[in-house]
Amino acid sequence: MSAPLKNPRRGRPPGVGNLGRIDALSEALSGPGVLHLREAARMLGVSEMTVRRDVAGVPDRFSYLGGYIVPRTADGPYVMAQEQGAHSAAKDAVCALAADTVENGDTIFVDCGTTMPFLARHLAPGLSVTVVCYALNIAVPFSVMPNVRLLLLGGFYNPSSASFAVDDGLATLDRLGINKAFVSAGGVHAQRGVSCSNFHEIGVKQAVLRQAVHRTLVVDGSKLGKVRPASFADLAAFDALITTDTPDSAEGEVEAIRAAFPGQLRLARTS
Repeated sequence: MSAPLKNPRRGRPPGVGNLGRIDALSEALSGPGVLHLREAARMLGVSEMTVRRDVAGVPDRFSYLGGYIVPRTADGPYVMAQEQGAHSAAKDAVCALAADTVENGDTIFVDCGTTMPFLARHLAPGLSVTVVCYALNIAVPFSVMPNVRLLLLGGFYNPSSASFAVDDGLATLDRLGINKAFVSAGGVHAQRGVSCSNFHEIGVKQAVLRQAVHRTLVVDGSKLGKVRPASFADLAAFDALITTDTPDSAEGEVEAIRAAFPGQLRLARTS
């Protein structure tokens, strides 16, 4: 662990300024590829707010995701507005299959992202269920369904994904009996496992995977073969995978994942 740089007001040498901190962050990220804001502030000897300003000032070099600093990738960070309309037919199709597994009286967890809102429209009319979620775009469609009891886990709101960074709410998750968990992801890879773009989602997803009786990964085919910054599970953590074999899928990815996945793989039709 490198020694912290001194803040000028605490006796830091005058030559280390904003550019020096940017270079120090780049060097620190060259190994693990991720650094928590708190650790970055400690390393640089400045406040967390100063680090956030530094990161915001060089968007071509860094992204700030759920309390973590990561190098800017060619794909860029996940921005919900950009993903909202992408692959909508495939997202609708996978959620239709997922909804078929929900039974009256179930307590279900519905993950964040732009795929899962489609689940609400496919639930059988009159079905009485409890829905646990941590994203506004998920809560809103379920909130108007008369037979749904809704539990929204709160925390610091992240507008890029419309979800909350759930900290204290993890203890609530540990006390819940969840029959079925429907988990989303930004990347599903045969060797590298399952990943997403937002680090604040990791704790929620992993807690749910520990608690749920049955765990289903729900992704459209464009996510196959992709690896995102925040890895949260191996394929073996899921009992079922619902996806699509679409032209968006990398060649051979469905076959590679089918060979690596020990659970049930279901392919939804988009036409």
